[in-house]
Amino acid sequence: MKISKDEVEKIAHLARLKIQDSQKEKMADQLSNILQYIDKLKDVDVEGVTLSSGAAFMNNVLRSDELKPSPGPKVTLANAPERDEDFYTVPRVVK
Repeated sequence: MKISKDEVEKIAHLARLKIQDSQKEKMADQLSNILQYIDKLKDVDVEGVTLSSGAAFMNNVLRSDELKPSPGPKVTLANAPERDEDFYTVPRVVK
């Protein structure tokens, strides 16, 4: 499937992307190549192949909880851009 520059412009508009005119032709070629590759995958014979998903066989690896003392506000607020005593100061978001 061949993608035109007009279709690239439409896709960029929908994705809220700004693409320079000099890049549109290259982007059209790249998207066309991706779609051609996907079309090739449709022709692959998968007869007898069992369905699987790589993520389905993974188990969560969790560390055990360890009780540790808090480092305190002096350490945790050391890189805070703004603070008020032992608290972070953030811009008000609700009026």
